[in-house]
Amino acid sequence: MPEEREGEGEGEFYGKHGEPRKYDPEFKGPTQNRGCTDIVCCILFIIAILGYIAVGILAWSQGDPRKAIYPTDSEGQFCGQVGTPLENKRLLFYFNIMKCASPMVLLEFQCPTTQMCVEKCPEKFMILTKAYTNKKDFEYYKNFCKKGVTNDMGVPEILQQRLCPAMLTPSKPFTRRCFPALGEKGGVITVGNSSTFDDGDGKIRDAKDLVDGVKNATVVIEARQVVMKIFEDYTQSWYWILLGLVIAMLTSLLFIVLLRFLAGIMVWVMIALVIIVIGYGIFHCYMEYAALKGEAGSDVTLQELGFQTDFTVYLQIRQTWLAFMIILAILEVIIILVLIFLRKRLLIAIALIKEASRAIGHVMSSLFYPLFTFLLLAMVIAYWAVTAVFLSTSNEPIYKIFNETVCDHSRKTCDPANFSTSLEKKQCPESECLFAFYGGETVYHKYLIGLQFYNVFLFFWCANFVTALGQMTLAGAFSSYYWAFVKPDDMPAFPVFSALGRSLRYHTGTLAFGSLILSIIQIIRVLLEYLDHKLKGAQNKCTKFLLCCLKCCFWCLEKFVKFLNRNAYIMVAIYGKNFCTSARDAFLLLMRNMIRVAVLDKVTDFLLFLGKLLIVGLVGVFAFFFFSGRVKAFENTAPHLHYYWVPILTVVIGSYLIAHGFFSVYAMCVDTLFLCFCEDLERNDGSAARPYYMSSTLHEILWKNAAEDPPPNSAPQQDNEDIQLKQQQAQDQDEDAA
Repeated sequence: MPEEREGEGEGEFYGKHGEPRKYDPEFKGPTQNRGCTDIVCCILFIIAILGYIAVGILAWSQGDPRKAIYPTDSEGQFCGQVGTPLENKRLLFYFNIMKCASPMVLLEFQCPTTQMCVEKCPEKFMILTKAYTNKKDFEYYKNFCKKGVTNDMGVPEILQQRLCPAMLTPSKPFTRRCFPALGEKGGVITVGNSSTFDDGDGKIRDAKDLVDGVKNATVVIEARQVVMKIFEDYTQSWYWILLGLVIAMLTSLLFIVLLRFLAGIMVWVMIALVIIVIGYGIFHCYMEYAALKGEAGSDVTLQELGFQTDFTVYLQIRQTWLAFMIILAILEVIIILVLIFLRKRLLIAIALIKEASRAIGHVMSSLFYPLFTFLLLAMVIAYWAVTAVFLSTSNEPIYKIFNETVCDHSRKTCDPANFSTSLEKKQCPESECLFAFYGGETVYHKYLIGLQFYNVFLFFWCANFVTALGQMTLAGAFSSYYWAFVKPDDMPAFPVFSALGRSLRYHTGTLAFGSLILSIIQIIRVLLEYLDHKLKGAQNKCTKFLLCCLKCCFWCLEKFVKFLNRNAYIMVAIYGKNFCTSARDAFLLLMRNMIRVAVLDKVTDFLLFLGKLLIVGLVGVFAFFFFSGRVKAFENTAPHLHYYWVPILTVVIGSYLIAHGFFSVYAMCVDTLFLCFCEDLERNDGSAARPYYMSSTLHEILWKNAAEDPPPNSAPQQDNEDIQLKQQQAQDQDEDAA
C-alpha cells in the first residue's frame, strides 16, 4: 500500500509539472547534431535589420545635426558654422528682445523679431537716431545691421526696411545668444546703469520690460543650456571618466580572479565591506548635515527650492543630506536583516559560488566575453543615437509671416525668396518672412514619428538580441563543463567560441524570437510612460489608477519573461530545440525544483548584487572626493566643471554596468550549473551504470538542500550515494593532477 501511494503521488507530481528526463546513454552534454530553430523569426529579424539600415541611410541623407548644435538666424543660416561666411559670427542677436515676451514664443519656439549672427554682443547702449549722427558710432552700429545699410540711407528708410534695430542694449552671451545685461540697484532693474531706456520709437520704457522677453527666451533654451554645460563638462573630464571606468574594470576583474581562488573569504569580505562603505556614507551625510547648521539658506526645503538646473545648489541644503542619510540607513538595515534571515542559506550559496569559480577556472575566456557584449551594445547604442539625431534634425526650415500690426496673414507660412513681391507683403507692408522652426509636410515628414518609433523598437530588439546571445553562449560553455565526465579532458578546446558558433549558426531565430517578445513588452512600457506623462495634467483618479496598474503589471511581466528567456536559452544551448519547447522544458524543470530555485538561486543573486554594490561604492566614493575637490591633494588636478556630479554619475553608472557585466558571468554560470544539476538528478541515479556528472562538492552542497524538497524519484538513490561519491573523488583527483 505505501508503495502504491508513493507511485500515485509521483504520478500526480509529474502530471502537473511534466515528465522527468529519462536516462540516455548517448547524451554527453550539449547536442552537436542540431538543426536551425525558429527560422521564420530569423528571416523576420534579418528583414527588420535591413529595414533598420535603410532607415539609417534615409535619416543620414535627410538629417542635419547642425540644426541641434548651432543657433539659426532669421534666414535659416547657422551661426558659427565652420566653412561658411558666418564661421566667425557665433552669436545670435535679437533686434528687439521684448518681442520674445509674446506667448507665441512658447508655442513656436521662435521670437517674432529679426535675428542675425554677430561676432560680439553689443557692449553699450545706443539708439539708431543718435548713432546715425556720429560716424564712428554708426560704423559700430552697422555690425548689428543687415547687409545693404549705407551712410546715404536715412534713419526712416533703414527702420522701414528693418535693416537695423531701433536700439542696442548692453548684452552678454548666454548659450550663444545675446541677452540684455540686466542689473539691479536698490531693488530696481537696470540696463546700462539706468532704470529706463529709449526704445527707439521715442518712448521711454522701464528696464524691467526687458525681463519678460529674456525670461521667455530663457525658457525656450533652458534645456539646451543645461545640455551644453553637461557637454562641456564631458569635454573637460572625459579622460578622468575613462580612467575611473578602467579602475572599475580592473577592480571587477581582480575581484572575480580572487573569487576563483578565495571564494569563501572574498564573499565574507565583500559583505563586510558593503556594510562598512554604506556605513561611511551615512556618517559622511551626517557630517555634511551637521556642518550646514546655521548656514544662511541651508534650512530651505526642497519643495520651496523647486527645480534648479544647477544641481550643486541642492548640496547646500540640509534637507538633501538628511534624505541621503535616511535612504542609506534604510538600505543598510535591509541588507543586515536579509543577511540575518538568510545566514544558513548563505553557506550553501557561498559553496555554490565556489563551484562556479571552479567552472570559470576551466573556462577562463568567459571572463572576457562581457567585453565582446559591451562592444556590440556600444555599436547598437551608437547606431540608435546617431539615427535618432539625424531623424530629429531632418526637418526643413519653416518660415512664417511676423507682423507688429493687425494682419490677416500673420503666422502663415511664407517663402523668403519671393516674399518681397508676394501678395501678403503688399497687403501687410510691415510684415516680415522670418525663420520660425524646423518642420515639413512631405510624405517623409508625415511618417517621421513612425520612423522614430521604428528606431526605438529596433534598438530594444537589437540590444536584447545581443544580451541573449551572451547568455546562450555562456550557457553553452558552462554546460559543456558540467556534462564533461572527466574535466577538462572531455571539454571542447575552446568552449566559448564553440558555443558562440552554435548559437549564431543554429539559433539566431531563437535568439530573435525571445528578444522580440521582451522588446514588445518593453516598448509597451515606454508607451505607457509616455501616455502617463501626456495625461498627467488632465487625468482623473480612475485613469491614474488604471495606468499605475498597467505599468506595474507590465513591469512584473518583463521580469518574468527575462527569467524565462534566460532559462530557455540554457536549454537551447544544451539540447538545440526551438524557443517554445525550450521555454516549456525549462519552466517545468524549475517547477519540479521550486524550493531549490527560490532558496539557492535568489540567495546567490543577492550575494552577487552585493559584489556589484561594493565595486560601485568604492569607485563612486573615489570619484566623489576627486571631482568635488574635497581632498586637497586633488584640488589642482581635478578639472573645473559646471556640475561635478556629471562625471561622478557617469562613473557610478558605468562602474555598475562594468561590474554587472563581469558578475553576470558568475550569475549565468550558477544558473547553468543549477539547471544541469536538476537534469542530472532526473537522468541519473548515482550508480555505476548511471553515475552523476556533478562533482562531489556540488553534490554535497545541493543534496543538503534536496532533503528539504526531495523529488519523487530520489528515495532509492541514497543507497548508491557512496558509490557515486567515491567515483567523483577519483575524478577530482584526476582533475587536480591535471
